[in-house]
Amino acid sequence: MPSAAPVSARALWFAGRRRAELRPDEAPAPGPGEVRVRAVYSAVSHGTEMLVYRGEVPEDLPLDLPTLAGGFGFPIKHGYASAGRVLDTGPGPKGLSPGDPVFVHHPHQDVFTVPADFPVRLPRDLDPLRAVFFANMETALNVVHDAHARLGETALVFGQGVVGLLVTRLLAMSGVSVLAVEPVPDRRKLALKMGAGAAFEPGDGLRERIGGATDGRGVDVAVEASGSGAALAEAVECVAAEGTVVAASWYGKEPVSLPLGGHFHRGRVRIKSSQVGRVAPELSARWDGKRRMGAVISHLQDPRIPLDSLVSHRIPFGEAPGAYRMLDKTPDAAVQVVFDYGEG
Repeated sequence: MPSAAPVSARALWFAGRRRAELRPDEAPAPGPGEVRVRAVYSAVSHGTEMLVYRGEVPEDLPLDLPTLAGGFGFPIKHGYASAGRVLDTGPGPKGLSPGDPVFVHHPHQDVFTVPADFPVRLPRDLDPLRAVFFANMETALNVVHDAHARLGETALVFGQGVVGLLVTRLLAMSGVSVLAVEPVPDRRKLALKMGAGAAFEPGDGLRERIGGATDGRGVDVAVEASGSGAALAEAVECVAAEGTVVAASWYGKEPVSLPLGGHFHRGRVRIKSSQVGRVAPELSARWDGKRRMGAVISHLQDPRIPLDSLVSHRIPFGEAPGAYRMLDKTPDAAVQVVFDYGEG
């Protein structure tokens, strides 16, 4: 039976531009159709969350998850990658019991109450440190579906942060030859570990280097996962005629300038966006969110994907505000920051 009493909690809020703080919160007793969850780990989204932290998101943009609170004009409670265990349930929910491991698209908070259809029930033998990659794996799988690269083709992935590295790994596992572009040397090494055949520094001469690696054709598909508009422009120049560029990044307020007068036009290059909120339209007759969720869990369990090697920082939740200052000042120092709630 659930406790009738609320549970004291702590939540991370962005109080203003470049101001992260822990605030007291409360997880009420779960009512009908609700569950209460205690977090074990949560993962920082180095792309989206840092845009929010820096105030680089349009203030009038609606929140896209019901678990978020506040607004992009500050203050805002943000984050969407929490792995934990069910603490208790209200009347009605089926399929979830106290102790069950779950993933929830929820901000960084140690205890919280949500509708019972929000948590994703996970296998009991799945390490919660791997489970915390659920959101990024879902994004990466969606990107790969949007890229539609075929066996024997070559893909170029710009940016080897967590999403870029997972895209690299999934493409390589599907029989696609993968090249990577990444300015940070340690991340280029990780790209090779994840299956890239070569990892290049960005900069002058990149198009020629890509041409040399593809017998002059250019790549069949390029994925921009770095968050850089300049990388998106470079991707347009690196694909072959009739090639596809997938824009996986969210640029917030940043304007992006693209070279649309030369190779883009004459080469009939396609640019498509990838956003995890929707399944690739051409797959919608066969794929839905439930099927994608099952595929994501399968990949989280797959030992061929070395997720543990992507965790560069495991930080106690009480020290969470300092993690954003670190990521803001030295973004190259981290791959994946995970908050540890002391429940592992």
